Amino acid sequence: MRILSMTATFGKLENETLTLKPGFNVIHAPNEWGKSTWCAFLTIMLYGLDTRAKTTKTALAEKERFAPWSGAPMSGRMEVNWQGREITIERKAKGRTPMGDFSAFETESGLPIPELTASNCGQMLLGVERSVFQRAGFIQLSDLPVTQDEALRRRLNALVTTGDESGAGDALAQKLKDLKNKCRFNRTGLLPQAELQLEETQEKLRELAYLQNQVQTMEAQQAELEAYAHRLENHKQALAYREAQEDLARVSQAQEDCRRAEAAFAQATAACQALPELVVLEQKLASLNALAREQADLAAQPLPELPQKPQPPARYAYTPSEQAVQEAQNDLDFVKNQEQVKKGNALFLWIYAVAAAVLLLSLLIPAVRPFMLYIGLALVLGGIGILSLCAYRTSKMRNSIQSIYDLHPGLGVNQWLPEAQDYADRCAAYTQALEATEKARAAWNQRKADLDARLTKETEGQPLSQAIAWYQKALAQRDALADARKEFDRSQAHAEALAQMAKSVPAPAAPDEMTYSQPQTLRLLEDAAFELKQLHIRRGQALGKMEALGSENALQNQLDALTTRTQSLNRTYRALELALNTLSEAEAQLQRQFAPRISQQAQDIFSRLTGGRYNRLTLSEDLSVSTGTNWETTLRPALWRSEGTIDQLYLSLRLAVARELTPNAPLVLDDALVRFDDTRLEQAMEVLKEEAENRQVILFTCQTRELQS
Repeated sequence: MRILSMTATFGKLENETLTLKPGFNVIHAPNEWGKSTWCAFLTIMLYGLDTRAKTTKTALAEKERFAPWSGAPMSGRMEVNWQGREITIERKAKGRTPMGDFSAFETESGLPIPELTASNCGQMLLGVERSVFQRAGFIQLSDLPVTQDEALRRRLNALVTTGDESGAGDALAQKLKDLKNKCRFNRTGLLPQAELQLEETQEKLRELAYLQNQVQTMEAQQAELEAYAHRLENHKQALAYREAQEDLARVSQAQEDCRRAEAAFAQATAACQALPELVVLEQKLASLNALAREQADLAAQPLPELPQKPQPPARYAYTPSEQAVQEAQNDLDFVKNQEQVKKGNALFLWIYAVAAAVLLLSLLIPAVRPFMLYIGLALVLGGIGILSLCAYRTSKMRNSIQSIYDLHPGLGVNQWLPEAQDYADRCAAYTQALEATEKARAAWNQRKADLDARLTKETEGQPLSQAIAWYQKALAQRDALADARKEFDRSQAHAEALAQMAKSVPAPAAPDEMTYSQPQTLRLLEDAAFELKQLHIRRGQALGKMEALGSENALQNQLDALTTRTQSLNRTYRALELALNTLSEAEAQLQRQFAPRISQQAQDIFSRLTGGRYNRLTLSEDLSVSTGTNWETTLRPALWRSEGTIDQLYLSLRLAVARELTPNAPLVLDDALVRFDDTRLEQAMEVLKEEAENRQVILFTCQTRELQS
């Protein structure tokens, strides 16, 4: 069979197509490109997807590992050439089952191929089962060594024993093994079953004798228990008779108590005839209690005191509080004006000083003395007048300022306005507090007046405490009447109930010598009844088991027959064991003859791969390998060789096995040559190209050396 193309929506592959040619195909791609995914896709397209596999802690199930990354359903298409026919195989999802829908048809005509099914597709196209194809048709870097897969072993053995692949030897061995297992397999099979039946029959005979003895013992115990239960029943009757007599005495006492309760009820009724009804009393008392609480609350909240009027500063003793700030501002303005006048007087003093200087200058300089003398005298006279006027104005100003300061004793100029503002604020707060207090006092007085009016109306002028006490006493009398009524009703009902419960009980039939109480007697009767029931059940069970076991004669006959059958099966088992050992020895002999067949092909390939360096190779019965060079006198196991040589050795074995087991299947290599050096790679490529002359070879690689070889 040759693969023409593959189209996959599988894992990271999203509707991607891989086209192949006959012969040798080298597909170069980097790691993580999907080479191993294509290999897995090829196997699943041929043999199907195992949807029953579950994911474990160490491995993902294929249905999860290769689920398309895009979320699309898993599907695939493969076009192949098989026996000269070009056919197409398709697998796609069926409901929730990935790859569950299979179809195979002629590529050109579209006609279906009924002989190809989902389960036999790979077997039909390649001629081998899945495990053999995976072991022989695939070569990966990680699994180059040949392992003893069971299907591979059976196929190699079949080739040796029959010359074809029918597996007749294995089938015969399996049939003998099945017959042997049917006869005896661990603790199962016909022989263990017969031995078990023989042992069970013997046990039944022993159990039958034991049950007969048990039935006789239980019948004696049953008779003894029945006599004891009869005596307990007589004692129970005696206790009931005594209890009935005591009940009659309690009825008489209850009737007497009922008469006394009736008299007390009549007396309480007479005492309450003049009193209001209970509801009226309760409402009146509740109203009085509410008035008492309201009176206590009013007493706890005395009449509010009037707030104290703030004391005004001396400056504002005769000034309304709302004008205090304006007065303070006026004082500040006056002081500022007087300060300006004071500055004007200072100017006049400077003028006087200039005049004095001019006069002095005129006296010192003769040339200007007459003219300046007159001017100086005029200035002096004017200055004296001005000085006198300034002195008068300064004195008057000082007195005015001092009079303003005297209105604010002990305060600086900067404190006048805050003092006035504070006084105005305190007066405003006092006014608000006074208004609120007067309203509260008016409300309190109104509340007291209302309360006094209601008290007068409710108590009719009587003190509140006395009115409450009278109604409390009346309620107590009403409560006493209710209690007397309840007691009379209770005692009457009690007497009637006792009279109804009392009954005439006959005396016991026999003298009673037991001293048990009634609970003890009932418990003992229950215990006796329970034991009798258990004895009856056990006796019935024993009789049922005896009936189920069968008669003693029938069991003895069955024992004799089983003894004969067991002896016959033992003879058959020994004969099957002898036949199976003989066949196994013959199979081992045939396997020893098969080893050279694979060994010769592997030796030829290994010699080619190593350039003739290793020309000897042997394959043992367990498929382990030993090799030797031209100059070595002994063959050595593969572990003696270098890693590169071991890779060449196992590649040789895999190619030899593939030639024997999968001659019609494509040979797929997945990075199988990455550890080969350039020389080994070139030799391997020559062998693979030669192999590709007879079959399709597909080499996936992550390196470019294979493309250059």
